[in-house]
Order: sequence, then C-alpha cells, then structure tokens
Amino acid sequence: MKLSRLIALMVLAHTAFAGGRVVLTLSAVELGGTPFEVGLVVSLLAVVPVFLSVHAGRWTDRSAVGKPLLLALAMLEAALLLAPVPSLIVLGAAAVLLGCGFMLVHLAVNNAVGGSGRSGGGSAQGGAQRYSMLALGISTSTILGPVIAGPLVDAAGHGAAFRSLAALPLLALALLWHERAAAWVAPVRAGHASRARMLDLLRHAPLRAVFIVSALLSMGWDLFTFMMPMHGARIGLSASAIGLVMGAFGTGTFAVRLALPALGRALAPWRVLAGALALAALVYALLPLSNALPVLMALSFVLGVGLGSALPMIMSELQGSAPPGRSGEAIGVRTMLANASQAALPLVFGALGAAGGTGFVFWALGAILACGIGFALRQPRQGLPD
Repeated sequence: MKLSRLIALMVLAHTAFAGGRVVLTLSAVELGGTPFEVGLVVSLLAVVPVFLSVHAGRWTDRSAVGKPLLLALAMLEAALLLAPVPSLIVLGAAAVLLGCGFMLVHLAVNNAVGGSGRSGGGSAQGGAQRYSMLALGISTSTILGPVIAGPLVDAAGHGAAFRSLAALPLLALALLWHERAAAWVAPVRAGHASRARMLDLLRHAPLRAVFIVSALLSMGWDLFTFMMPMHGARIGLSASAIGLVMGAFGTGTFAVRLALPALGRALAPWRVLAGALALAALVYALLPLSNALPVLMALSFVLGVGLGSALPMIMSELQGSAPPGRSGEAIGVRTMLANASQAALPLVFGALGAAGGTGFVFWALGAILACGIGFALRQPRQGLPD
C-alpha cells in the first residue's frame, strides 16, 4: 500500500483509539469508579497486548498488511459499540478490544511503512523520513481524538461519544476495502528460522538500549493519557477543557515532528532522547502546581514537544537494527514492553493516587523519567541513525 494510505488508516484508527481512551476514563469516573478501579479499566487497554504483541509482530512479518488490519479495525469497532453499556465490567471488556485492536494496527502499519522502504531500496535516512511522516499523522490523531471526544461527552453524553467515534473504524474499513488489491499482497522479506527467540533480540545491545528508553518514554506518554483526565476531573475541569489540555499535548508532538529534520541535523539522536526524558521529567514536576487551564495547556504542549521528538528515531532504529525478516517482531517486542508498563502503571499509580493524590503520582513519574537521562547520555553517538 502507498504510504499516504497507510498514514490515513493510522490516523482514523488512532483517532478512534485516542478519543475512546479519554471517554473510557471519563466513563469509569462517571460510573463511580475509585482511582484504583479506573486504573484497572485503563490498564486493560494494555494487559492482553502484552502477551500478543510479539506473536502479532511475527504475523505482520509473514502476512500481507490487509489481514491484520481487517481484524484490528473490526475489534476497534466492536469495542466502541460495546462501551456505551453502563457497567465497569463492560468497560473493561471494551478496553481489551480497544487495546488489542490498536496494537494490531500499530504493528501492521509500522512494519508496512518500514517494509515499503526496504522493498524500494530505501536508505536509513529515508526510513526516518517515512516514520516522521507517519508520526505527523499520529500527532494529528493525538490532537483530534481528545478534542473530538471531550465536547461529544459534554454535549451528548458518554454513550453518544463512543457511538460517534465508532464511525472512524468504519471509514478505515472502507479505505482498506478500496485498497484491497494492494493490501493483500504478501511482503517480500527474508525468512528467519522458526526457532528464533525473542531473547535474541533482547540480548542485542543496540536494540536493548532502544527498548529501555522507549519503555520510559512510553510511560511518560501513556500515563499522561490516563492521569490527566482524572486530574482534570478532580480539579473541576469540564470534559471539553480536559480535551483541550490533551489536545495541546498532541499539538506539541505535531510541532516538534515538523522540526525533526533540523533537530536531527543539530543534535545527536541520543541527545534528543535524553532531552525528551528531561523535558518530560520537568513537566511532571510542575503539573501539580497549577490548576489554571492556560498553564496546564502550556505544560501539556511542552510535554508533547519532548515525548513527540523520540518516536520516529526509535522506530527507524528498530527497523535498521533488527535481523532480516524480524522487524515486525522487534516492533512487537517494543510494543510488549510498552504495554507491560501501561498495564501495570495505571494500577500502581491509581493506588498511589488514591493514597496520595494525583500530584504525588506526577512527581513519582517525573523522578522515574529523570533516572533515564543519564542512561541515554551514556549511549554511543552512533546508536541511532543520523
């Protein structure tokens, strides 16, 4: 499939996922869930993908992109149609479907974007450019999801917001059907031994370093999407205001990705990753100190700038460093590690939030991210492509 079509599919699917995740959190709060119960529901977005990501990544190495995308979009649609049922248990089931559906979209599209460059003889720099374009699309949907979801909740309620977002996977399915001839062409990639093990990838030092930093940055990204709606509700922000705060985060990711080519020429890649960790740690230290909407939006924008700068470099490095025929599996390992933290952290920080408040959670996460700055700075300058 053409890069533009892959990006369009990702934008539609991620807008549904990002908006659905916000409404899911707000729905759990509306149903009277405690911080721990809300954390449990949100963690289910990632629990099952922890166990399926590597196998799904191997599937994308072997399969045409259309097959996993068809299943993924069907799961997203089912999740958004199920979620309006007013029950925490049903919300949990919808979260599982939503998380697994987007995990499959993420793996299939990212592996196809990297594969399109390899099949055309593309360079590492070209790979970074393709992933930058995909990341711009993701930034767009990171803005659209919460900004659409918040006003829908205020205007029509949680159920209507879920049902409105359910139109997006249908549009993506229509696009996939239109592109069915290209989407069902199997990838031409070097095969790998059936006994290849995930541990081989974890033992690969350059990949392992990227996995570690990627997991830390994912913590900063995903915990924001969990804690900010809860924090906003606690300080009295409306759903629309919460959507604006989270939309400011997406705007920050979009802005920095426009500037990534110049940023990459000015700074070594590991310096950029260390800077991303430092900015995120600083923002999390400051977030609990203000309840004013403009300040929260400004801080969210800065957080988006920091965290948004890393993804294209990380994905390009995973593609470039993975053994032949195992790029999807490497992306799957990264996704597995990120989902493991996403599954555990809402439970841990939900319990901490119940005991010490959301401010304590932000400070604890900032301290964790700060610990990764030195690790990133110690990595060799050639660890990622220029």
